[in-house]
Amino acid sequence: MDATDKKLITLIQADFPIVDRPYAAIGEKLGVSEDEAIGRVAAIMESGEIRRLGASFDSRRLGYTSTLCAAHVPPEKLEAAVAAINSYHNVTHNYERNHYYNVWFTLIAPSRRRIGEILKEIEQQAGIGPILDLPATRLFKIQVDLPVIDNDE
Repeated sequence: MDATDKKLITLIQADFPIVDRPYAAIGEKLGVSEDEAIGRVAAIMESGEIRRLGASFDSRRLGYTSTLCAAHVPPEKLEAAVAAINSYHNVTHNYERNHYYNVWFTLIAPSRRRIGEILKEIEQQAGIGPILDLPATRLFKIQVDLPVIDNDE
Protein backbone atom coordinates (compact mmCIF):
# COMPACT_ATOMS: atom_id res chain seq x y z
CA MET A 1 0.00 0.00 0.00
CA ASP A 2 1.53 3.29 -1.05
CA ALA A 3 1.01 6.81 0.32
CA THR A 4 -1.84 7.51 -2.13
CA ASP A 5 -3.69 4.37 -1.00
CA LYS A 6 -3.30 5.44 2.64
CA LYS A 7 -4.65 8.91 1.87
CA LEU A 8 -7.50 7.30 -0.09
CA ILE A 9 -8.53 5.06 2.82
CA THR A 10 -8.36 7.97 5.25
CA LEU A 11 -10.46 10.14 2.91
CA ILE A 12 -13.25 7.64 2.18
CA GLN A 13 -13.81 6.90 5.87
CA ALA A 14 -14.75 10.42 6.88
CA ASP A 15 -15.48 12.39 3.76
CA PHE A 16 -16.92 10.15 1.04
CA PRO A 17 -18.41 12.60 -1.47
CA ILE A 18 -22.14 12.34 -2.14
CA VAL A 19 -22.07 13.46 -5.76
CA ASP A 20 -22.87 11.97 -9.18
CA ARG A 21 -19.29 10.73 -9.65
CA PRO A 22 -17.74 10.27 -6.21
CA TYR A 23 -14.58 8.59 -7.47
CA ALA A 24 -13.89 11.52 -9.79
CA ALA A 25 -14.12 13.83 -6.77
CA ILE A 26 -11.90 11.51 -4.72
CA GLY A 27 -9.41 11.31 -7.57
CA GLU A 28 -9.32 15.08 -7.84
CA LYS A 29 -8.49 15.40 -4.12
CA LEU A 30 -5.75 12.77 -4.45
CA GLY A 31 -4.35 13.95 -7.78
CA VAL A 32 -5.31 10.77 -9.66
CA SER A 33 -7.92 9.95 -12.31
CA GLU A 34 -11.41 8.65 -11.55
CA ASP A 35 -10.44 5.26 -13.05
CA GLU A 36 -7.33 5.09 -10.87
CA ALA A 37 -9.34 5.93 -7.74
CA ILE A 38 -11.82 3.14 -8.58
CA GLY A 39 -8.98 0.72 -9.33
CA ARG A 40 -7.18 1.51 -6.10
CA VAL A 41 -10.31 0.93 -4.02
CA ALA A 42 -10.98 -2.35 -5.85
CA ALA A 43 -7.39 -3.53 -5.30
CA ILE A 44 -7.47 -2.65 -1.60
CA MET A 45 -10.79 -4.48 -1.19
CA GLU A 46 -9.45 -7.51 -3.05
CA SER A 47 -6.41 -7.55 -0.74
CA GLY A 48 -8.77 -7.77 2.25
CA GLU A 49 -7.52 -4.56 3.85
CA ILE A 50 -11.02 -3.12 3.35
CA ARG A 51 -13.80 -5.62 4.08
CA ARG A 52 -16.76 -3.41 3.34
CA LEU A 53 -17.48 -0.07 1.76
CA GLY A 54 -20.94 1.29 2.38
CA ALA A 55 -23.12 3.79 4.13
CA SER A 56 -24.10 3.74 7.77
CA PHE A 57 -27.69 4.69 8.50
CA ASP A 58 -29.39 5.72 11.71
CA SER A 59 -31.62 2.67 11.94
CA ARG A 60 -33.79 4.16 14.68
CA ARG A 61 -34.71 7.11 12.48
CA LEU A 62 -35.69 4.63 9.77
CA GLY A 63 -38.04 2.83 12.16
CA TYR A 64 -35.81 -0.13 13.06
CA THR A 65 -34.56 -1.41 16.37
CA SER A 66 -31.29 -3.13 17.13
CA THR A 67 -29.71 -5.14 19.87
CA LEU A 68 -26.41 -6.62 20.94
CA CYS A 69 -26.56 -10.38 21.40
CA ALA A 70 -24.31 -12.79 23.25
CA ALA A 71 -24.35 -16.57 23.29
CA HIS A 72 -22.49 -19.36 24.97
CA VAL A 73 -21.65 -21.74 22.16
CA PRO A 74 -19.81 -25.00 22.88
CA PRO A 75 -16.90 -25.59 20.47
CA GLU A 76 -18.65 -28.50 18.77
CA LYS A 77 -21.64 -26.23 17.90
CA LEU A 78 -19.64 -23.16 16.88
CA GLU A 79 -19.77 -23.82 13.13
CA ALA A 80 -23.53 -24.43 13.16
CA ALA A 81 -24.16 -21.37 15.34
CA VAL A 82 -22.12 -19.07 13.12
CA ALA A 83 -23.85 -20.44 10.02
CA ALA A 84 -27.27 -19.83 11.59
CA ILE A 85 -26.30 -16.31 12.68
CA ASN A 86 -24.80 -15.45 9.30
CA SER A 87 -27.89 -16.68 7.46
CA TYR A 88 -29.78 -13.55 8.56
CA HIS A 89 -29.23 -10.31 6.67
CA ASN A 90 -30.39 -8.66 9.89
CA VAL A 91 -27.01 -9.41 11.48
CA THR A 92 -24.69 -6.48 10.94
CA HIS A 93 -21.56 -8.10 12.34
CA ASN A 94 -20.44 -10.84 14.69
CA TYR A 95 -17.31 -11.98 16.41
CA GLU A 96 -15.93 -14.64 18.70
CA ARG A 97 -14.62 -13.69 22.15
CA ASN A 98 -12.53 -15.53 24.68
CA HIS A 99 -15.24 -15.59 27.34
CA TYR A 100 -18.07 -17.82 28.54
CA TYR A 101 -20.30 -15.82 26.20
CA ASN A 102 -18.03 -16.48 23.27
CA VAL A 103 -20.19 -15.42 20.28
CA TRP A 104 -21.40 -11.84 20.04
CA PHE A 105 -23.38 -10.20 17.24
CA THR A 106 -25.60 -7.24 16.51
CA LEU A 107 -29.06 -7.66 15.09
CA ILE A 108 -31.39 -5.12 13.49
CA ALA A 109 -35.08 -5.64 12.68
CA PRO A 110 -38.32 -3.69 12.21
CA SER A 111 -39.51 -4.54 15.74
CA ARG A 112 -38.54 -6.03 19.10
CA ARG A 113 -40.97 -8.85 18.30
CA ARG A 114 -39.05 -9.73 15.14
CA ILE A 115 -35.75 -9.64 17.02
CA GLY A 116 -37.20 -12.15 19.48
CA GLU A 117 -38.35 -14.39 16.64
CA ILE A 118 -34.96 -14.32 14.94
CA LEU A 119 -33.14 -15.14 18.18
CA LYS A 120 -35.44 -18.13 18.80
CA GLU A 121 -34.88 -19.31 15.21
CA ILE A 122 -31.09 -19.09 15.63
CA GLU A 123 -31.28 -20.97 18.94
CA GLN A 124 -33.31 -23.74 17.30
CA GLN A 125 -31.18 -23.96 14.15
CA ALA A 126 -27.90 -24.06 16.10
CA GLY A 127 -29.09 -26.04 19.10
CA ILE A 128 -27.93 -23.36 21.54
CA GLY A 129 -29.50 -20.95 23.94
CA PRO A 130 -30.63 -18.89 25.45
CA ILE A 131 -29.06 -16.04 23.51
CA LEU A 132 -28.73 -12.89 25.59
CA ASP A 133 -30.65 -9.97 24.08
CA LEU A 134 -28.98 -6.75 25.23
CA PRO A 135 -30.76 -3.73 23.71
CA ALA A 136 -29.15 -0.35 24.33
CA THR A 137 -30.66 1.61 27.18
CA ARG A 138 -28.61 4.67 26.32
CA LEU A 139 -27.20 5.64 22.93
CA PHE A 140 -23.51 6.37 22.55
CA LYS A 141 -22.46 7.29 19.05
CA ILE A 142 -18.80 7.62 18.39
CA GLN A 143 -17.12 8.52 15.15
CA VAL A 144 -14.54 5.87 14.37
CA ASP A 145 -12.21 6.94 11.60
CA LEU A 146 -8.87 5.20 11.42
CA PRO A 147 -6.34 7.45 9.71
CA VAL A 148 -3.95 5.37 7.65
CA ILE A 149 -0.72 7.34 7.59
CA ASP A 150 2.99 6.73 7.86
CA ASN A 151 4.71 7.55 11.13
CA ASP A 152 6.71 10.29 9.43
CA GLU A 153 3.60 12.06 8.08
